[in-house]
Amino acid sequence: MKGIIPWILVALVILAAGCVSQERPEGGVGMTLKVGSVFHNGEFIPKKFTCEGEDWNPPIYIGNISEKAKSLVVIVDDPDAPGGTFTHWIAWNIPPVGEIPEGLPKKEVVEEPIHIVQGRNDFGKIGYNGPCPPRGKPHHYHFKVYALDTELKLKPGATRKELERAMEGHVIQWGEVVGLYERK
Repeated sequence: MKGIIPWILVALVILAAGCVSQERPEGGVGMTLKVGSVFHNGEFIPKKFTCEGEDWNPPIYIGNISEKAKSLVVIVDDPDAPGGTFTHWIAWNIPPVGEIPEGLPKKEVVEEPIHIVQGRNDFGKIGYNGPCPPRGKPHHYHFKVYALDTELKLKPGATRKELERAMEGHVIQWGEVVGLYERK
């Protein structure tokens, strides 16, 4: 019996290691923010907010923000992209407001109508670039909002990977709305 106990412990450690997931920005925090836009979850995104329209960011409505929130982060991506998840927008140090307005300027730091710092998306550009999938089936666009317990000391124009590293350990809430888009 003594000889089997170490093997059982080793098996448990290996099993536990297999259950540990890769670190994600939400850090295991529950989805408690209410996030919406001009489209409801699972509905199509209006053309105005895509590469076939004005290519403006849609408004994002945020509810149930904790009093402990010091700033918000937005990440918009398309996990259906042919080359893997494609990032359309990253922005941070947004004050904990109930609405991020549509049509924000595509520059690193925006002061009006709200303060926002923006990074480089997978188009290689600063700010929001909307859905522009290849023709075929609809793609899913995840508009994720994270409430943080701090403001980030991250340079404007940073990458998603740098943003996610800076967010680690600071996410207190998150939520998302998912929109669809297809080009005909």
